[in-house]
Amino acid sequence: MDGLIVKALSGFYYVQTEEGAVIECRARGKLRKTQMSPLVGDRVTIAVESGKGTVQEVLPRRNRFVRPAVANLDALVVLASCVIPVTEPFLIDRITAIAGHQNVPVILCVNKCDLDDGDRLVRIYEHAGYPVIRTSAETGEGVEELHRAISGKVVAFTGNSGVGKSSILNCLDPNFCIETGAVSDKLGRGRHTTRHVELYRMTDGTYVADTPGFSSFDTEQMEVILKENLQYAFPDFAPYLGQCQFNDCAHLTEPGCRVLAAVEAGDIEPTRHASYARLYEKAKEIKLWELK
Repeated sequence: MDGLIVKALSGFYYVQTEEGAVIECRARGKLRKTQMSPLVGDRVTIAVESGKGTVQEVLPRRNRFVRPAVANLDALVVLASCVIPVTEPFLIDRITAIAGHQNVPVILCVNKCDLDDGDRLVRIYEHAGYPVIRTSAETGEGVEELHRAISGKVVAFTGNSGVGKSSILNCLDPNFCIETGAVSDKLGRGRHTTRHVELYRMTDGTYVADTPGFSSFDTEQMEVILKENLQYAFPDFAPYLGQCQFNDCAHLTEPGCRVLAAVEAGDIEPTRHASYARLYEKAKEIKLWELK
């Protein structure tokens, strides 16, 4: 039978079938040999014997992420804030670049707006073309708008640790009862309270994934985006691509670059281009032979 992996923990996969039952499964050995390890969000075919299941096949994926370790997302919700912990635009841009490379829409949630209105981040990302919602787990502001934006979809929540992912999920549906952790005043970041990736099913059929909090994205944990493809992961660059003086323009310092001209004219946010330049330098370190 077919089903959806809603939880992965210590080598076990919990598969929700079309009948609604959740069956504990192990993965068939051949999946490890083909490097097709199941992920939360995967549609799979399972065999069941004596109440225990085996994942026989992972059905074709639409997308796949390393962190959060999920597949087949309809949208990625990125939580950020302008108050402790402060989210730097570069962190958001790394996440949105990965999502853009996977053709997954991004919804930016500027949380803790009861403490800071988040105008700086709202301005940057609305200008870049992303849907932005101001939220507060304390006052409930924006929670219903966010609920409408994700209704009926499979989405993951991500953002720097302590920004309020678990609190917002609890606001969306109190039945989640996800543990929340206090933000350390000394360190300015939250303690990691989520130990595994799990899809929670809401009453309207929406699935949301709470994921381990993180304070940074390591290069090794990022999806590989070649430097030639990075420009396409920034949707605000799209109107200017193909219009530069040089066909192989890297949009860094080249004369006649339409992207740089757009930055100069204020049509592209300077922080967005600065993030692109930093990511481009990282992408230059990728060796094609290492990918084979």
